[in-house]
Amino acid sequence: MDFLHTLFYFIIAIGILVSFHEFGHFWVARQCGVKVIRFSVGFGKVLWSYQKASDATEYVLSAIPLGGYVKMVDEREGEVKEEDLPFAFNRQSLPVRTAIVAAGPLFNLALAVVFFWTALVIGETGMKPILGKVEQGTIAAQSGFMEGEEIIAIGNKPTPTWSEAMSVLMSKALDGDEDINVTVKDANQLQNTRKLTILKEDTKSADLLYNRLGLKPWSPKLKPVIGEVLPNGAALAAGLQKNDVIISADDKPIQEWMQWVSYVKGHPNVAINLVIDRAGVRSQRTVIPKGISAGDKIEGQIGATVAIPEDLIKSMTVEYSLSPLAAIPAALETTYYYSFTTLKMMGKMLIGKASVENLSGPISIAQYAGQSATMGLVHFVKFMAFVSVSLGVLNLLPIPVLDGGHLVFFAIEGIKGQPVSERVQLFFQQIGMTLLVSLMILAMVLDVQRLFD
Repeated sequence: MDFLHTLFYFIIAIGILVSFHEFGHFWVARQCGVKVIRFSVGFGKVLWSYQKASDATEYVLSAIPLGGYVKMVDEREGEVKEEDLPFAFNRQSLPVRTAIVAAGPLFNLALAVVFFWTALVIGETGMKPILGKVEQGTIAAQSGFMEGEEIIAIGNKPTPTWSEAMSVLMSKALDGDEDINVTVKDANQLQNTRKLTILKEDTKSADLLYNRLGLKPWSPKLKPVIGEVLPNGAALAAGLQKNDVIISADDKPIQEWMQWVSYVKGHPNVAINLVIDRAGVRSQRTVIPKGISAGDKIEGQIGATVAIPEDLIKSMTVEYSLSPLAAIPAALETTYYYSFTTLKMMGKMLIGKASVENLSGPISIAQYAGQSATMGLVHFVKFMAFVSVSLGVLNLLPIPVLDGGHLVFFAIEGIKGQPVSERVQLFFQQIGMTLLVSLMILAMVLDVQRLFD
């Protein structure tokens, strides 16, 4: 079920983003009078097609949803009917051809603005970026961060939620920023600016960087009270109910929830004798935690959540949203920020100043799609915005076979006054295809390695 959930949302996300990219090429081509033969979402075997008339555009849905294409009338790709020659792509003016090619990635960036705007208007409820215990030896400890401080801005960007703070911070660090200014406030509302110094060896991977930073969210000590009892779990089989208080486990007093969690994890498939308090009446229960795989070991799990007091939830969370008008510049700024960050990251990987382990292939993207969808609509919309930015920026890179490569050829044509020869274009397109395929293989290998880490 997890696999199907992940696959479903991956196909939904990629389908929307690829369709909009190709629609950009298609719409501008049609507006400029270029005849479009086929509009395809996906590659490979055709699963579905529609064509209103024999001379009209054919709309196609293909089996491999990792791309798409718009096929236009073009003398370089085959014989063209005489009546179609005025509508051939290759016979259009340089500005028209440039507009058609640039439309795809620009539509992706425009879609990202719409997604970010939507997320900002809907708003989200998130955890306040309050710091938990700062472990000694971490970058945060060396920079003077203290438990209980709240991050209010990173650089000049406000960070109302924990996820926003970590997203901006990780982006800056992985982007190669060595000194990052973080504004915090303490319980007395006094503000300070701390400087995080990031070394290159800390940015080999996102997981390594997060652990080295040492910034963890604040977690209050909660009483060992059962919140929800999940179906088909050991807690339900043992007769535990919502609001039951765990008094002791195997005659060991349980004083707070994390103590209970640790005890359960350490006793997979082993009976635990409990004393519980239910509405003031104490009784005994026996629960056998189900053993589950956790990396290279087996941990116990009973299928129950902790009860969190309502007033505590309110004190730890924040609702953040903007009006439709105020969200417009914020969405534009966010799209620009992540576009620029993505471009810088790609540049740093190219010259060896950033690790290629930051690449994400289709497996990682699919996992992010499933995880974000599980977290809710706003998170899934933001995920699609991030991927749309990446697609837009990637396709604008000056690599032959990508839109950016074609734009480079057009720029040379504008300078020389004549098109680049087909022989030269073909030569560089072969190089570009080799680079692109190599990059895709590397991303896939890294994805597979992550599965087994």
